[in-house]
Amino acid sequence: MTVSDQTIRAVLEQTRTIALIGASPKPERPSYRVMRFLLDQGYTVYPVNPGQAGNQLHGQTVYASLADIPEPIDMVDIFRRSEDVGPIVEQAQAIKAKTIWMQLGVSNDTAASTARASGMTVVMNRCPAIELPRLKAAYSNDQ
Repeated sequence: MTVSDQTIRAVLEQTRTIALIGASPKPERPSYRVMRFLLDQGYTVYPVNPGQAGNQLHGQTVYASLADIPEPIDMVDIFRRSEDVGPIVEQAQAIKAKTIWMQLGVSNDTAASTARASGMTVVMNRCPAIELPRLKAAYSNDQ
């Protein structure tokens, strides 16, 4: 199922807190760069990586799981293999996240259906660090 630019724009405008699943301390990893970009855009980003829990990434404490994050999460941004998304969606349901965002190359139709059935917006195979600038440019061209 394709998500419209209008839906993606609304998600990005309404989101304030993001849990970034699969956050990496390695600068060569996309999750490292995307986290920095999202922080620079003004979002509150909570990195989630059980192997890095308690460490700092871009000045933010890394958490072991979604349940450990101390405030409500609007969007769960997933940098994991497609087959790993199902349990992440279950955790996102438990914390009442509003959006599941699967990064480029990540899609799981079963998990997406589960998320949608519980009222979450789902974006698959997209990157907010690409969509934000693209939609801002499209919006300014529409004016």
